[in-house]
Formats: sequence, C-alpha cells, structure tokens
Amino acid sequence: MRTILAAILLCISAVPSINAQAKSGFFKTSDGIRIHYLESGSGRPIVFIPGWSMPAWIWQKQIDEFSKTYHVIAVDPRSQGESDKPTYGHLPETRARDYKELVDQLGLKQPVLVGWSMACGELAKYAEQFGGDNVGGFVLVDGFLGDKPGTEMVAAISGWMNQLQQDRQKQADGFVRSMYKKPQPEDYLKRVIDASVQVPADTAVVLIYNMIGVKDFSTGLARMNRPVLFAYQPESQQSADFVKLKLGDKVRLERFDGDGHALFVDDPEKFNHALEEFLHRLPK
Repeated sequence: MRTILAAILLCISAVPSINAQAKSGFFKTSDGIRIHYLESGSGRPIVFIPGWSMPAWIWQKQIDEFSKTYHVIAVDPRSQGESDKPTYGHLPETRARDYKELVDQLGLKQPVLVGWSMACGELAKYAEQFGGDNVGGFVLVDGFLGDKPGTEMVAAISGWMNQLQQDRQKQADGFVRSMYKKPQPEDYLKRVIDASVQVPADTAVVLIYNMIGVKDFSTGLARMNRPVLFAYQPESQQSADFVKLKLGDKVRLERFDGDGHALFVDDPEKFNHALEEFLHRLPK
C-alpha cells in the first residue's frame, strides 16, 4: 500500500502546474462605461486587445502561456464581450482612450500593447494621442494600416455592412469561419460566433465605418517611439510594407504563411515564440 501511495504522489508531483484561471475585472471609463478585462500572472504587463466584435478570451492561448512569467491583461473593448454596450463612443480615438485609462487605473508600468486587426488602428490612435513614453512596445497583429481604402474596397465593405444588418447571424458565422485557415473545433467556432453576435448590429457597422473613415495612420505610427512588431499573413503584405516604410528599423516584421487572419490561434506556438523574442529584446 505504501508503495502504491508513493507512486501516486510521485505521479502527482510530476504533473506540470496549471496556471490559475484568469480573474475577471471591471473599470469605469471617464464617460461612464464599464469595461471588462481578464487578468492573470505577474511581472511585466502585456495588454491584449482583440479585433472587431471579438471577445478578450480569444487570446486564451496567449493568456495561458504568458501569464506564467508576465502580468497579462486581455480587454473586452467597449461594446464587445462583457463590457457595456453603449450607443456612443465607437471612434478609434475613444476606444484608444479606454485602453489608456485601463493602463492608468491598473497602474501598469511600461506595458506591451498587443492589438489585433481593428485594434491595430486603435493603437495607432493611442500613440497619436498619448505617445509611447509609458509603453514598453507595440505589437500589431494583421491590421489594415495602409493608405485610405480605395473605392472598390469601400464598395465591398458597404455591401458587407448591409448584409450584417440584414442577417447578423449569417454574417457572423461566415466572418468567423473565414478568420482561420487551420481546422478549429466546431464548439470553439460557435463560441466565437456567439460572442460576435452579442455586439449590436448598428454598433458593429459604426465601428467598421469609423475605422475606414480614418484618413491616415501615419501620425500615430510616427509617434510610436518604442519598438514595434508587426505580425501578419500574406494577404496583409501591403500593410506590412506601409508600416515598414513609416517605421523603418523600429519595426520587426513577422510573416505567417499558411495562417489566417486569426494567426495567433492558427499557429499559437509560432506567434507566442515571436512575441517572446520581441519581449526579450525590449529595454528592461
């Protein structure tokens, strides 16, 4: 019996420790909106910001990995996830202010800000409004950061926005499935689709309209006076070229061939490795 007990204890001690589950928190913005975030770990802070209509937990594979050695925060932008869903404040400038107030209220020192898709433009607006003095680095993940969209692109997006208002469920289903090139479990896809649908249709349209209405990200990029990582898949090569043109040696490009828009889900090992390397190169 003692031998069996000893064997059981040995097996238990050999199992790697599992990260404590991220805790939920809320803070109130200066215009009265409750913003939800997930928080886990300790150390240098990393703030993960999801893209259009996506929840904070879409970064789960990054939360699990980086909370082992970093203080990880993943935020639900206003009108997304568990955050309040007001009828106002959906400009990229306003959402950027929300992230700045999150940083300030949590007392984060030199956080690394990681934004995906629409959040790339919001981080450009963050830098434009607040600079980068209290930012350790910027990580931009597969966002549109080129010149103002052309007529054809605007027409295509307009048709997409019409579909969004006509059949929200169908649009969300198609959009979410298009984000991945690697097979994902069906229950996971349904969770992401359900989260996307929670964003009111009119708000979802306004968010897209306000983002494509931004004339130029150059000012914001120019104010990113900290190291920048731009991770992208081949369809975003034009944005990568634009960022490189504007930032030169300040930016490191990481291309993800064979992955979709949600490249950090399609290939979390490669993404996490690229982010870890970037973090190690930052000034302490």
